[in-house]
Formats: sequence, structure tokens, C-alpha cells
Amino acid sequence: MKLFYGEVLNPRKACAVARYLDLPVDFVRIDVFRGESRTPEFLRLNPNGQVPVLQDGARLLTESNAIMCYLSDKAGADLWPHDARQIEVLRWLMWDAQHFSRHAAAFYFQNVVKPKVGREPDPAALEEPRGFFRSYGAVLNDHLRGRRYVVEDRLSVADFALAATLPYAEKAQLPLEGFAEIVRWHERMNELPAWREPFAHAA
Repeated sequence: MKLFYGEVLNPRKACAVARYLDLPVDFVRIDVFRGESRTPEFLRLNPNGQVPVLQDGARLLTESNAIMCYLSDKAGADLWPHDARQIEVLRWLMWDAQHFSRHAAAFYFQNVVKPKVGREPDPAALEEPRGFFRSYGAVLNDHLRGRRYVVEDRLSVADFALAATLPYAEKAQLPLEGFAEIVRWHERMNELPAWREPFAHAA
């Protein structure tokens, strides 16, 4: 298997899961900041021009959440469960994409990505995302109270998805004040070497 990645948010999830499961994956780095995800060669892998992309034989799979689920199945793991937890995991994946990480990503873009390409952050562009992030962050914070992980206290792809922006919290200036449960939960995620250093063994 080949996993095409860049050192940005969504590939981080897929790389972390691949590393956590210790799968035989060849990591292929794509420099998204130099336009390598927009070359004709890469667009044949993913017409959307985005990473990650998983190539497993003749199969090409895009979208980080789908890749995480596929890797779990490939390893015979239960990060993507096939029991009663599956619907809850799916619910949190969808909630995250529509709400939590969606608005957190605005902070990542303004305060992490734009400086990388020589552009200035626009604080005004974060006024609306700030309100949404605080609102949905409170939902997640309340849900995590007394829990080790997001769904039934067992690690799942939902944890990898929901935590995607948190390693960049300081640089992105995420407004995490008062969200002690989110911070505690992410500290537990950081106990996983694969989460702390998802790109460490990628060449």
C-alpha cells in the first residue's frame, strides 16, 4: 500500500492510524505548498488535488475518514467498529466534519497555513468561526466529561478525526479556554506515539 500525504491536517489522521496499526504502508510525501498535489500525475490519483490518497493495488481511495476506516478493516482492528458502536462513530465523524474541525480549520488556515506561504492572517475572518468553535467545542467538552474516548471509552477513528486540529492548537490560536475535558482527552491521545509523530517514519 502507498499513502500519499502532506504534513497538514487531514493526512495527519490517516498517517497516524496507519502508524498506530503498524501496517505495511509506503509513505509518499507530497509537498502541497509547492503545488505537488496539483500536478497532472497526482490529479490522476485524485482529481480533487488533495491529500491523503491511499493506493492499495488497483484501488485508489481518497478522503481521510474513509481511509482511516479502510486501514482499520485492513488490519482487522476495531477503530472502525462493526458492532453497535459503528453508528455512533459515524455520527461523530459527520458531526466533526460539519462542526468542530470545520471551524477549527479556519484558525489553522489563517494562523498556520497562510504564514507558511508568506501571507498575513486575517483576524476578521475568524470572528464567525470563533463563535461556532466555542459553541461546538462546548458540546464536545460536555460529552467528554468522565470519558476516556469519544465512543464507549474505546479508541476509534472518531478520536483521530476530532483531535486533528489540536496538535496545532497553540500555533493556530484555537480558543480552547474553559475546555478542560478536551485538553484532558487530547493529552490521552498524545500518549500514543503514532499520534504525537504521525509523520516521523514517512520518507
